[in-house]
Amino acid sequence: MHTETERCVRAVQSKDARFDGVFFTAVRTTRIYCRPSCPAVPPKPENMEFHPSAAACQRAGFRACKRCRPDTSPGSPEWNVRADAVARAVRLIQDGVVDREGVPGLARRLGWSTRQVERQLLAELGAGPLALARAQRAQTARTLVETTALPFAEIAFAAGFSSIRSFNDTVRQVFDLSPGELRARAAGPAAPHPPGVISLRLPFRAPLEPSNLFGHLAATAVPGVEEWRDGAYRRTLALPYGHGIVALTPRPDHVACRLSLTDPRDLTHAISRCRRLLDLDADPVAVDDRLRADPLLAPLVDGAPGRRVPGTVDPAEFAVRAVLGQQVSTAAARTHAARLVTAHGVPVEDPEGGLTHLFPTPGALAGLDPETLALPRSRRATLLSLVGALADGTLSLGPDTDRAETRARLLALPGFGPWTTEIIAMRALGDPDAFLPGDLGIRRAAVGLGLPGTPGALTARSADWAPWRAYAVQYLWATDSHPINHLPA
Repeated sequence: MHTETERCVRAVQSKDARFDGVFFTAVRTTRIYCRPSCPAVPPKPENMEFHPSAAACQRAGFRACKRCRPDTSPGSPEWNVRADAVARAVRLIQDGVVDREGVPGLARRLGWSTRQVERQLLAELGAGPLALARAQRAQTARTLVETTALPFAEIAFAAGFSSIRSFNDTVRQVFDLSPGELRARAAGPAAPHPPGVISLRLPFRAPLEPSNLFGHLAATAVPGVEEWRDGAYRRTLALPYGHGIVALTPRPDHVACRLSLTDPRDLTHAISRCRRLLDLDADPVAVDDRLRADPLLAPLVDGAPGRRVPGTVDPAEFAVRAVLGQQVSTAAARTHAARLVTAHGVPVEDPEGGLTHLFPTPGALAGLDPETLALPRSRRATLLSLVGALADGTLSLGPDTDRAETRARLLALPGFGPWTTEIIAMRALGDPDAFLPGDLGIRRAAVGLGLPGTPGALTARSADWAPWRAYAVQYLWATDSHPINHLPA
């Protein structure tokens, strides 16, 4: 969108927050870049230029606005909608791959050369992979500086910088403030927390309807791994450098996030996973406008706009749970998953609640004795074939996954049909157009609204909802009184 100058100017002049993170406004006279919704007086149009990313603004020599803090805006929804290699590259960078594996590691995951990665990202985002990762490191550093009392040397390495000097130089270049000045400007002293605990706000584009989002996570929570406690969804996280526990609480204008990490280097990765879990980079206005165009869906959208698609912090975990949930109740699926957790999960300590384990990895499950599984024989075979494929790398469900190829690989596994494949595509792969026309709850809701009740006819009717059919699924499911559609009391 950043090439559509007139449209961008109108968005800036109207301070339209829907475009925060979609493009960035750089002001030539002040050398500052802002969100479209910056509360400052809009600059003259002839002094504006527009960039597709914060990294592109920084690469062009602009500093982040100290008032609207554009580096903290929600991510562009474009990278969740698109399934091409550039979108996969962006998701991998957000996941911290460049910091851990370098640009060659990013290129290997995409099947490209490093030169191709650099060229494609420059063409679409105005910045290469190193610049994009640098912008992300700067934001991670800012979060740690402003919300913790960690020494700056620890923050530098936790944020992914190779030296304290590069940390200091980057912070000053990006924010026009030293780390010490950033900390001094923060609203009051950092709240006292136990070591390793970080509190921050996760922004989103309004509106956000939390009932089905948090209701689903709470109702399907696996004992020991997840829980709903004191108005927050809490769970354990297996992370690249250690593990963590996160508490996520819905607020009117943000999601409060409290992270307890064994290694602060996992902060960027943990935030990325939490944003995907809660679908916080979605564009609810675009989604709802498309679905509202169907007169039979319009009352559902108008009644509770801003529904999100619950995701996952671990695609492999979700795939295992999807198999355990085949043709059984939510309670039974939780029981099956809890048994696996107790027998094969890694124990963790949780001083604040009832979390006890990390969910077992595919490697830990690959060698389990099928006779120990209280499942029908056919589902045992399905589960073992899934964890075997995940463990040996035959099947990958990461942010670099090609969605079409992964669907084909899933359907080739024994016991995988359209429902299991699409629920994994929707929640583990983050496909906003995944659709479940054979789901009993969807069919029942469709008939109640006057929509076709057979999978083929409903699929044909849903063509007008693309590319947001996964959101239509949430609105249809929400017509039922099941606990997944309501915030716990």
